[in-house]
This record gives sequence, structure tokens and C-alpha cells, in this order.
Amino acid sequence: MVAATEPGKTTLAEKIDKLFQIVLRPDREPYSHEEVAKACREATGESFSTTYLWQLRTGRRDNPTKRHLEALAQFFGVSPAYFFDDEQSAKIAEELALLGALRDAGVRDVALRAVTLSPDGLDTISDMIDAIARRESGRGGQKREA
Repeated sequence: MVAATEPGKTTLAEKIDKLFQIVLRPDREPYSHEEVAKACREATGESFSTTYLWQLRTGRRDNPTKRHLEALAQFFGVSPAYFFDDEQSAKIAEELALLGALRDAGVRDVALRAVTLSPDGLDTISDMIDAIARRESGRGGQKREA
């Protein structure tokens, strides 16, 4: 992946790659370049090859048309602002990460159970999660097996 050119800035390639990592097919597998390129071709009526998409994702090309970016945004279910505004991009990426986490049955179960807790109860749970995260980061962040 190509590194961002300015501190705090995210490249187009990084933004596209993040979408592929977080927005998954219903079977929780990543979309292929061919699936995305085909959907973008159908949405725009313009040329949009698998190779072109791969080039955008890897930073080998970085000047797509507005219509191509709009088609990518539509496919992945994000606002086109994701590609143009770093502040919006960061906010949308956080929301996508949260949605990705909620796909995990254990995380979803905890979140749904927490809905009924009082603010004090939520603070207690938050403190417990922080303590467990600190403990696990000290052992290399081992995760439980699902």
C-alpha cells in the first residue's frame, strides 16, 4: 500500500483499501476487484476494469473521475465525501470499523445487552473493557477464539 504524503492525510489508495477491508460480502468475505469493478461499470455506464480498480487501490493510479469515485462510494455504501474530505473520511472510517466490529456475534451480544444499562452501568462496563484491553495489550493482544 502507498503511504500518505502528508502527516494526518490519507491517500486515495488507503481509503479504497480500507473499504475493501471493512465492507464485506454477506458471507463475510472481501469483495473481489471484479465484483466491485463490474458494479461500478453498471452504475456509471463507463469503462471500469478490474485492473484499473487494482491500480487505484494500490496507488499506481490516483486520478479517477468523479463518476468513478461516486460509483465506488455507492457500491460500498459511503458518502462520496469519504474520498474528498479527510475529516469526513476519518469519521466514516470509524463508523465502518464500528459496523465491522458489530458483525462479530460476541461484540453484538455485549452491545445489545448494554443498551438496557444505566449511565453508571455503562461507565463500569467501559472501565472493565479498558482494564481488559490494557491487560491483553501487555500479552501481545491475544484474542479469544470464536
